[in-house]
Amino acid sequence: MADRQRILVSAFGDAGHAFPAISLARELHGRGHEMVVETWERWREPVEELGIRFQAAEEYVVFPPPKPGEGAGAAEAARAILPLFDEFRPDALVSDILTLAPSLAAEMRGVPRATLIPHLYPMHEPGMPFFGMGMAPPRTGAGRRGWTAALPILEAGLRRGRREMNETRAKVGLPALERFHGGISEDLVIVGTFPQLEYPRRWPEQVAITGPLGFEIPHPDIELPAGDDPIVLVASSTAQDPQCDLIRRCLEGLAGEPVRVVATSNGHFPSKGIDVPENGMLVGWLSYSQLMPQSAVVVCHGGHGTVARALSEGCPLVISPSIGDMAENAQRVAWAGCGLTVPGRLRTGATLRWAVRRVLGDRRFRSHARAIATSTWATDGSGRAADSVETLASA
Repeated sequence: MADRQRILVSAFGDAGHAFPAISLARELHGRGHEMVVETWERWREPVEELGIRFQAAEEYVVFPPPKPGEGAGAAEAARAILPLFDEFRPDALVSDILTLAPSLAAEMRGVPRATLIPHLYPMHEPGMPFFGMGMAPPRTGAGRRGWTAALPILEAGLRRGRREMNETRAKVGLPALERFHGGISEDLVIVGTFPQLEYPRRWPEQVAITGPLGFEIPHPDIELPAGDDPIVLVASSTAQDPQCDLIRRCLEGLAGEPVRVVATSNGHFPSKGIDVPENGMLVGWLSYSQLMPQSAVVVCHGGHGTVARALSEGCPLVISPSIGDMAENAQRVAWAGCGLTVPGRLRTGATLRWAVRRVLGDRRFRSHARAIATSTWATDGSGRAADSVETLASA
């Protein structure tokens, strides 16, 4: 084990970002390091239950930087966190990709910093589709040339981001940067995903792919529907489906099918009731640790945490993306042969029924998912990430 180190882990407050950060902090804490986790107040209890010091993070606007009098931005939040740096004196900072203020503060204090990316690597590779569009890699030279020709469109947005980043840096006395993606560390970038979902590319030397960093808040086991029919788990997004549209359409489409449908709203309680067929059940919360290993297919919006957990259990997916990187995750799952995509505009009971039938009826989907689940990347992602952080902190 490395010498005892002081490490600050900061994360954006959505579960998909906070949970991998907490997972990493738990691993480092278990190795005897002194830890502080800085994230939204909602996660205080699970962090403190691990015996780790918690620091509530300010919520602020990152880009575009707010104008004077319009609220706190990353510069103000960076100055606000400086007392924590001065008191705790961390040997290293691990900052989530969406959490800029601690990264700026670390640079102001000369603290080595790592960036935690709890999903697919979003940096562009020449000749490939732009990240987030959910498109397959080109098969021909003409396709690669087409994406290369479109690069000025992407770079226009990157130049704007660099300008706004440098405006923020100037407010805290840091010099301007010439490179794009100035919020991402040049020393260590931890990518918490399966390499099997990454398109072939040239990897920068500071990038460490670790596999997913899993963390789950425990929930009591539920009593499963009776019978031997395969279980279809419908996992609604925690952030993007407050009216449970995906659940409604799945329950409608799979009513009467030879399956047992278990749907979780993940805490959403829409005003309009949801009709549950005889072969289905709906709960507010459930434990993925209980359901994923027993499920024959998982239907979800494509959030990286849900996708990674399903693949860790060898479970194929039907993904109907909502927003953000969900379409990208769906495309990578399809590319890896582990599931199918139902675009949001085509999301109906009939299309979801067809997709579930197809995945259940073709053993290749489960075979590809099981190949990921039995690979070394399905376990100890937090351990590999912790190894990299210890090296950074000891440098």
